[in-house]
Amino acid sequence: MTKEQIFEYALRIGDTSLIYGQRLSEWCGHGPALEEDIALTNTALDYLGQATNMLKYAAEIENLGRDEDQLAFLRDVPDFKNLLIAELPNGDYGYTIARQFLFTSFYYLFLRELSNSKNEFFKGFAEKSIKEVRYHWQHSADWMKRLGDGTEESNQRLQTALNEIWEFTGEMFLNDALDEVAFESGIGVNLSLLKSDWDLMISSIIREATLEKPVDAWFHKGGKHGKHTEHLGYILADMQFLQRTYPNSKW
Repeated sequence: MTKEQIFEYALRIGDTSLIYGQRLSEWCGHGPALEEDIALTNTALDYLGQATNMLKYAAEIENLGRDEDQLAFLRDVPDFKNLLIAELPNGDYGYTIARQFLFTSFYYLFLRELSNSKNEFFKGFAEKSIKEVRYHWQHSADWMKRLGDGTEESNQRLQTALNEIWEFTGEMFLNDALDEVAFESGIGVNLSLLKSDWDLMISSIIREATLEKPVDAWFHKGGKHGKHTEHLGYILADMQFLQRTYPNSKW
């Protein structure tokens, strides 16, 4: 892979972690219970930490004088390469749990394969991050079963969330030219090969939660190429306000 391709690949991972962490952080102070408020806030911090590490590496590879803060706070919507599922609104608690369950199931498998990368940074990043993501998945899987096999209302609301978010899952397994080059060079992951394991990983939990697994059909895509939902602009407006209002501010 060229330096430019590695930079782009790193952006995809870092941006997804950054936007997902920012979105989860909106639950801080608003969780349904104190323990869950803390759990989601800590999860958000995990992803922001991962984003910091990956974007710092991306900036070093780019070597144009930018750092991780400039990549996070001084790019516009088309420059972000995150998966669309990461930018979806939180909705109610069940919606957030369904999104976390579907995303972290994929992300765990992605990191498992990335830990075999010939790129030492990607390999080390995956080996460290997978420990956090394993917990995120377990937390969401437990809540899927609680809410799905809970009351009639909790079951219906979780099923609705599952159906709506499902349209954003197909993008996670879609290889493009960069993914193919990354895999062939031994650096990245063949996303399409993760789908069968993902199906197995989520199906048993969905059944135990007395929910119905949605049927694969049309799905949203474009995030990796800078084509996003309207929601990302609002996230960036909040996330980047301080830096854009007071340029070069430091904590």
